[in-house]
Amino acid sequence: MSRLKDQYKAEIVPALTKKFGYENVMQVPKLDKIVINMGVGEAKENPKALESAVADLEKITGQKAVLTKAKNSIANFKIREGMNIGCKVTLRGEKMYEFLDRLVNLALPRVRDFRGVNPNSFDGRGNYALGIKEQFIFPEIEFDKIDKVRGMDIIFVTTAKTDEEARELLTLFNMPFAK
Repeated sequence: MSRLKDQYKAEIVPALTKKFGYENVMQVPKLDKIVINMGVGEAKENPKALESAVADLEKITGQKAVLTKAKNSIANFKIREGMNIGCKVTLRGEKMYEFLDRLVNLALPRVRDFRGVNPNSFDGRGNYALGIKEQFIFPEIEFDKIDKVRGMDIIFVTTAKTDEEARELLTLFNMPFAK
């Protein structure tokens, strides 16, 4: 069992129960899944770009990436319906906790001029979205082997009902929110 899952059961559940006054342990919010999405705009001209993005995402997460397709055609962007335009990975269970641990303790401190993540990126239903500008903050990616700097969106889906509960949950997981 991962260190974060043990920490969740031993420290986070009692802290959240005390702060929000839950009567049942099932009311305590928990991390449901983490979705990592990489949109690759240049995939329409260069299919190799999508392949390298998929390879990077699989290295970072340790899980197979799924290609995402355009839902509808957009003439201005030269995109047709069904075209491959990105990739995503959904992490749950052990891999999710292991990725969160690496993100908070290894990757985010490597961001240049890092002052914390935006505390206002909650969606109103207890989910948090985080945008990363470059994939080489993760130690798995070798700087010399990347063809292009690509960003990614990381969405933390929680069972929390409010943003305040979700913020407290992620804070207890050591998410470095900006003051």
